[in-house]
Amino acid sequence: MTKELKFESPSFAKRIKGMLGVDFYRLFHTPLFYIFLAIAAIIPAMVSAMTMMPDPNGNTMEPLYSNVWQIIAASESLYVIRTIADYANMNMVFIFGGIMVSIFIGHDYRSGYVKQLFTTHPKKQDYMLSKSLVCAFAIVCMCLSYFIGGTVGGLLVGYDTEVNVGSLVIAILGKMIMSLGWASLYTFLNVIFRKYFGISIASSFFFGTGILIIGAAAIVEGLSLPASFLNIFLYGASVNACLSSNILSLVICIVVSVAWALFYNFLGTKLLSKSDVY
Repeated sequence: MTKELKFESPSFAKRIKGMLGVDFYRLFHTPLFYIFLAIAAIIPAMVSAMTMMPDPNGNTMEPLYSNVWQIIAASESLYVIRTIADYANMNMVFIFGGIMVSIFIGHDYRSGYVKQLFTTHPKKQDYMLSKSLVCAFAIVCMCLSYFIGGTVGGLLVGYDTEVNVGSLVIAILGKMIMSLGWASLYTFLNVIFRKYFGISIASSFFFGTGILIIGAAAIVEGLSLPASFLNIFLYGASVNACLSSNILSLVICIVVSVAWALFYNFLGTKLLSKSDVY
């Protein structure tokens, strides 16, 4: 009497653990990751220390910031950017992060790795989730690197350090939490443009800069739509993480980031399941 061999498919936990292990290994052994960490530290240090703007009368040049922490987050939640100082803060990490994600995921397709991957790991949702989590981790690391570089640069210049410590911590945590939402969006974009490496980078850069959001502001400003509503749903609550943040701001960032992650992972899984993944 023969016994039939039964092969049970690995559980979700085992599948995702294995895929995360591979992706983290690739991330830590890729020079690209460390290059972008350095960029995330150098850019804010240079901006805070070297950027000058004309005074209101246009007669003399003044530093872009007056406070060390303005390079980390805007003073208040803004939808329509008034000056470059409102824009040049930790939100810039989402631009660097988008480019890094595009290169990281694009390598899967250019090297042929993804063909082997989907042969041994056919679950498309595992791929989306693993890439989103690993890329979110990378962006969080870039946020920390940015914080160090921006703080050191501001202190060396001699900017004022006065701040509401609680709001500053919430602002930093809020932007780090939003990394999951942004990473999910970038993963989805790179699934869409997986065969067009240049377009995938351009699309990630475009969305990361917030140009679409600024354009939307110009259109809907006359319609009297609440700016706070647009901040939350169009820019992922990232601008709500500011130097006047409170616990509610942090909750909003958590809810929106998770919502973005679920939404874009769902769309990416559907797209991969219904199309040629190679």
